[in-house]
Amino acid sequence: MDLARQILLAVEQAPFNAGTIDVKVPGQSDETISYHVMLLHQAGLLQATDFSTMGNREWKPTSLTWEGHEFLEASRNETTWRKTLATVKDKGGGTIFEVVKSLLVEAAKRAVLPP
Repeated sequence: MDLARQILLAVEQAPFNAGTIDVKVPGQSDETISYHVMLLHQAGLLQATDFSTMGNREWKPTSLTWEGHEFLEASRNETTWRKTLATVKDKGGGTIFEVVKSLLVEAAKRAVLPP
């Protein structure tokens, strides 16, 4: 989940109409990033282009989707992000995207809506 969030943040920071975006994350291989870009594209969080060839997977992001922007807004606060991941881990659950997203949205609601 941390890598997915880092990729989304990198795409958000890239200039609009930059074409494909070359995302680099320290400690992560190009292959790992490409795989996660493909997953984020399939999940509807970003748009990406498939440059894969036989035996070589290569996906490059081009922009965030509305859903990607929504997820980033819900996960922008680092403390909330860490607490959410810790809550999921403490409850013994896997890091399922929809669960994490739901918890982040609930935290955002609590932060802005009166009790």
